[in-house]
Amino acid sequence: MTLTHLNARGEAHMVDVADKPESRREARARGRIRMQPATLALLAEGGLPKGDVLATARIAGIQAAKRTHELIPLCHALALSKVTLDFELDSAQNCVWVEAFCRLNGRTGVEMEALTAVSVACLTLYDMCKAVDKAMIIDGVQLEEKRGGRSGDFSRQATADTAPAVLDEGASLGETPIVAVRFLAELRERLGEAGTELDPAQLAVADIAGVKRALMTADPRYALLGEGRVLAACNQVMASDTTPVAPGDEVAFFPPVTGG
Repeated sequence: MTLTHLNARGEAHMVDVADKPESRREARARGRIRMQPATLALLAEGGLPKGDVLATARIAGIQAAKRTHELIPLCHALALSKVTLDFELDSAQNCVWVEAFCRLNGRTGVEMEALTAVSVACLTLYDMCKAVDKAMIIDGVQLEEKRGGRSGDFSRQATADTAPAVLDEGASLGETPIVAVRFLAELRERLGEAGTELDPAQLAVADIAGVKRALMTADPRYALLGEGRVLAACNQVMASDTTPVAPGDEVAFFPPVTGG
């Protein structure tokens, strides 16, 4: 696996999709906002002071999907053909589930658009309800499925259904997948290696900072990861020291961006 938004020198860049064929691309994402039972009841009854909460959140999510390229630096501007937002009021868990669906015929996927739509819709729900409940929690924002493109289809449900039998290469049934660590550009040259592996059991804390500590404890050469200028990504997404790391993840360390 490689980080497509980093070039050979570890510099961030926009992926050139001009030579890709156009195809139907779809993505569905989901998340939720948890709140007090009384807040959920007010929302259901239309009794919140800012008016029609769900209608406003729906418009906000659609608008956010259309403007994702203005929020995420390396995303392409896409001519979306369809964006839908659906809401489910869940009194058992005292939350509102938010689901976004995006579609286009194009050369790149719409996963980020669907995830952005869910995130902004949840933030809008928070804004609309915060006058009565500032303790609300937004969580569980994740891609549920995507279709089309060279990487093929993805379904979180299908992955979960088959997870016990699908293991990383080299692992045997019952083993915990490793955390793959990659060193890019200058770091690769200074360390003399392209990467290594970590057993998740080595992580005192399962985050990027924990990966750094585990590596530095195992080998003094990795002390350079403690330099403030070193950047990190987890599964091809820029990460901070507090970004969670799970078994099977790929973590990359690289020098700062020096060009476009």
